[in-house]
Amino acid sequence: MRHPPAQQPDHGTAGVIARPPILFLGTLVLGLVADRLLPLAFVVPASGPILTLVAGGLVLAGIALVAAGIRNFSRAATPVPTNEPTRALVTSGIHGWTRNPIYLGMFLFYGGIGIAAQSTWVLVLVLPLAIVVRYGVVAREEAYLERRFGDAYLDYRRRVRRWL
Repeated sequence: MRHPPAQQPDHGTAGVIARPPILFLGTLVLGLVADRLLPLAFVVPASGPILTLVAGGLVLAGIALVAAGIRNFSRAATPVPTNEPTRALVTSGIHGWTRNPIYLGMFLFYGGIGIAAQSTWVLVLVLPLAIVVRYGVVAREEAYLERRFGDAYLDYRRRVRRWL
């Protein structure tokens, strides 16, 4: 298989189906609206302070991952928005542990909000959201990064897991 040089002059983008924050926010709003229109029982084994602690922990962990990922991109002088061309392949820091720390953080934050709101619909909708993010965003970004950075990206992909 022939791969392009380490960094092509191509300034295209990944062509994701939608900006990820919009996908997460839209799904969250859809879940909260569905809770009002078609309520489902929120059944979890924990309640009260334990539920608050779990929700808060997920939200804080999500914020920390998103912040670490954005900080890495900023230090590498490459844009975070998916609708701008990537300038550098970021492989160190939090990106040495997971290839998608920002999306992972968004999922943790989203789950924490769903638990805090005791919204069954928000939590149920995480599955279709995950499928859309995986195939409509991440798969397109991975193909783009492989075209753009060739063997350097393939090596990174072999060393670092997509999520955890």
